[in-house]
Amino acid sequence: MKSKPLIDDIDRRIILATQSGLPLEPQPYHAVAREAGISPEEVMTRMRRMLETGMIRRIGAVPNHYALGYKANGMTVWNVPDEQVDELGRRVGALEFVSHCYQRPRYLPEWPYNFFAMVHGHDRGEVEQQAQQIADLLGDADRGHEILYSTRILKKTGLRIGG
Repeated sequence: MKSKPLIDDIDRRIILATQSGLPLEPQPYHAVAREAGISPEEVMTRMRRMLETGMIRRIGAVPNHYALGYKANGMTVWNVPDEQVDELGRRVGALEFVSHCYQRPRYLPEWPYNFFAMVHGHDRGEVEQQAQQIADLLGDADRGHEILYSTRILKKTGLRIGG
């Protein structure tokens, strides 16, 4: 018995049309629809389904922080109680200067940190102030932290499929 493919030809055309980003125009889904040979409504319906099923993780902007004037980018790493990570993550992730945060495993004894939050500032002083705000929010849950600064830009791309 042959299994159903994970993506059909239309999904593949949508993925190919969007894997480098949505077109920068007033109606990006219309442009994708033209490229994929379907209606904009079908593009949106299929992309919503791909999000719901986990085929794609998210649709969002990926700004170039350097081009926006944010020259200091710091990954703050925190040692917090494992049982509090979900709640703390919701609170820290809601801060306007945190672009993303997530949990990662510790590697004891060298690496005690299990919670990461990326912050962006115009200079290191601003990043340090932001880290202090996170520390204040975490309170007693902060059992130690560091700031790891970016030294170069790495191009962020997801999985690519061939045409």
